[in-house]
Amino acid sequence: MDHSVSEREAGQLVRVSAGPVSLEGNLALPERAEGVMPLGDGSGSSRFSPRNRLVAQALQEGGLGTLLIDLLTEEEERIDLRTREKRFDIPLLAERLVGAIDWLRAAPETRDLKIGLFGSSTGAGAALMAAPRRPDAIGAIVSRGGRPDLAGPALREVAAPTLLIVGGRDSVVITLNEQALAQLNVEKRLEIVSGAGHLFEEPGASSRCPRWRATGSCGT
Repeated sequence: MDHSVSEREAGQLVRVSAGPVSLEGNLALPERAEGVMPLGDGSGSSRFSPRNRLVAQALQEGGLGTLLIDLLTEEEERIDLRTREKRFDIPLLAERLVGAIDWLRAAPETRDLKIGLFGSSTGAGAALMAAPRRPDAIGAIVSRGGRPDLAGPALREVAAPTLLIVGGRDSVVITLNEQALAQLNVEKRLEIVSGAGHLFEEPGASSRCPRWRATGSCGT
């Protein structure tokens, strides 16, 4: 497993082995980090998207490290732009997140940190499918504008506290999150952000999301 890093503006550029592929990510660790969260987005947004970078910055300001990671390879992203099929391959995305979890547990910079998972869109379903495969490693899970329902039966196996955040204008996804919430057998919470849409693109929408930690609590 390759833990070599090089400096980039968004943090350290890392390559994460996930099964047969190697994924690019940006690792950023604030001083005395309390935990670390890989951020995976299955909707076609890369680690360089403004929304993902904004979330990572907020987490870092709160004392958490972040691993912004592309869950698809460049070739898979090209295919997905045409077909939109890869972003809904939840088992594949979950396998990639498990690889990221294992990388964080082995890397010298992060192996002593508690891990939380953050997923948007289909990446939320992948996070909730991946978490039961490494239950001792995961301290909390956050879904923002996500599709936790896509995790299917894995929802009942999740062991970590889980926070689901949905925009108040995203009525269809609110219903899907309510259904997923009912299947979770852990400390859980559904937070609806008034005035926000599916992508939280409205001015100030992201700042109204509750705070979270990777250390075992999903409270405000």
